[in-house]
Amino acid sequence: MTTAEYAVGTMAAVAFAVVLMAVVKSGAVQSALTTIITTALSSGSS
Repeated sequence: MTTAEYAVGTMAAVAFAVVLMAVVKSGAVQSALTTIITTALSSGSS
C-alpha cells in the first residue's frame, strides 16, 4: 500500500474506534456487560 492508503486506513480505524468507544460507554451497554461479567464470575465459583 502507498502512504495515502495507509493514511486512509488509519483514519478509518480511528473512526471505528471512536464509534465503538461511544457505544461501549453508553449506559445500556455498560449495564449489560456488567450483568454478563457478574453472571459469569458467579457461575464459575459454584
